Amino acid sequence: MSQGVRFAVIGYGGSGRGIHARLIREAGSRVTAVVVRSPERRAQALADWPDAQVYSSIENLISSGGGFDAVVVASPSGNHVDHATQLINARIPFVIDKPLAPTADESALVLAHAREKRVPFTVFQNRRWDPEQLTLKSLIDAGDLGDVHTFERHWERWRPVPQQRWKELDPVAGGLLLDLGTHLVDSATQLFGRVQSVYADLRCLTTPVEDDVFLTLHHAPQGDKPGVISRLWGGALVGAPGPRTRVLGSKGAYLVTSFEGEASPFTVLDEAATADTEGWLVTGDERRLVTRAPGGHVDFYHAVVAWLTARGPIPVHPADAVRTAEVLDAARISSREGRCVSVRAD
Repeated sequence: MSQGVRFAVIGYGGSGRGIHARLIREAGSRVTAVVVRSPERRAQALADWPDAQVYSSIENLISSGGGFDAVVVASPSGNHVDHATQLINARIPFVIDKPLAPTADESALVLAHAREKRVPFTVFQNRRWDPEQLTLKSLIDAGDLGDVHTFERHWERWRPVPQQRWKELDPVAGGLLLDLGTHLVDSATQLFGRVQSVYADLRCLTTPVEDDVFLTLHHAPQGDKPGVISRLWGGALVGAPGPRTRVLGSKGAYLVTSFEGEASPFTVLDEAATADTEGWLVTGDERRLVTRAPGGHVDFYHAVVAWLTARGPIPVHPADAVRTAEVLDAARISSREGRCVSVRAD
């Protein structure tokens, strides 16, 4: 049934081609239109999807009159508001890469405009389908960690020479806070709920935008239990990355030492790991491997297909992206003013 779902993709670079188009194919769907200006990427799009129509602008895509069921916005983040607005005005459903917009105010305006025009859209928070995220959620749901009090995640790499691309250089929409920080905050809030306040240290070490990020999130209490504290790191100038994830609870800890092949001195701990395991349950000096929960990033597009064909719920609600943007805005204020900043309640 998913063969009948046709996607247009705006932008065919590392995100559009390397992530979205790949996952669309893996999910059994098709790319039938691409918006791209670069002759090289135009050739790549036609090589990947010989029957696709290639357009030089969103205006040309919209005026084409169809040939697709939904649009994937995989353009640079600084263009998201403009591109989303054009699709909303044309009443075309879409998937938009994270972040929804560079700021919370802009994100909220996009959502309000879509609601006014009754245009459905979802946000590509694919890291909800990371094996470690799915495995951690299963451990929490099963009570294996007891009452969780601390969540820590490092998304760090050793990149002393920045790549010459907009993510490292765009002073408005680039930087690790909007890139990796969006994933980190979304992961924490999906597991532990609303963020009440944020403390942050943000620095620009090798680029004009943040490439060294540390956030402390104070989550709202859950019933009679105190709220979890999340400590999140993102960095490009980290010679010793990791450990990737450490979650502390009243019964023990969940530890993930390495992540997606990134160089780390902690990978030596994974020599006993197998293909069907994801991290460790740890109590002091005792540890045991954890069976990996089923799932992966392609399940986002399986969920998109089900949603578009009225067989399932929205994969990621845009309101979640607005709340994440509010946390990131508060983080910038916190770092600038050196204080803990409250986040607006729902």
